[in-house]
Amino acid sequence: MWAKWCKFVIAVLLLPACWGAARALYRVLLANGGADTVWVPLLAGAACWGAVFCLLPRPMWLYVVGHELTHAVWTWLFGGRVTRFRASAQGGHVLVTKSNFLVALAPYFFPFYAVLVVALFGAGTWFLGWAAYRVWFHLLLGAAYAFHVSLTWQILQVRQTDITSQGYLFSAVIIFLGNVLTLLVAVPLLTGQTEWWIGLDWWWRETADTVGLLARWLALQAPRIHL
Repeated sequence: MWAKWCKFVIAVLLLPACWGAARALYRVLLANGGADTVWVPLLAGAACWGAVFCLLPRPMWLYVVGHELTHAVWTWLFGGRVTRFRASAQGGHVLVTKSNFLVALAPYFFPFYAVLVVALFGAGTWFLGWAAYRVWFHLLLGAAYAFHVSLTWQILQVRQTDITSQGYLFSAVIIFLGNVLTLLVAVPLLTGQTEWWIGLDWWWRETADTVGLLARWLALQAPRIHL
């Protein structure tokens, strides 16, 4: 119980960082919006997945496998081991030897299949000279990221033990920041129009500005509260 209360307080304190991240992402998208050779296939891929999502049976087994594999990957990153893995269209679970809030919430902000597309294309470009197929890479990446966003949103409509174990507000803040920070780094890397770190710098500056505005507003309210 105390752990959840602490996470609730942390989540409240991180709300300015969420606002700063949203503003930074807006600036990143504006700064990188002219990369038509990247955005057109990305959006086309997302649209293709949107048609599948709306018109055909949804491949929930594929999503669940990626969801549980993400738990496994983040467990390995923190030095843990996976002792059991199960996935089906109805759901799945993994048993791990080490867990934390990032391991629990990673599937909701870490786009497993999009990262897999990037890794495969990177390896293909390095070893097989796939650079000429970049447009197909962007098309598949757009579809894979749309797959992540749409099906993650869908399963969040159902009670998830990953979320309840961490608390709703804390989970929402971590998931939001995880998704936005991924885009802050990924968009400049894909388009090449700004440096990859610029979005993180803007996030820091926007968050600092937001905290400053809140501090000034609270300072103005203090005399009224005293009276």
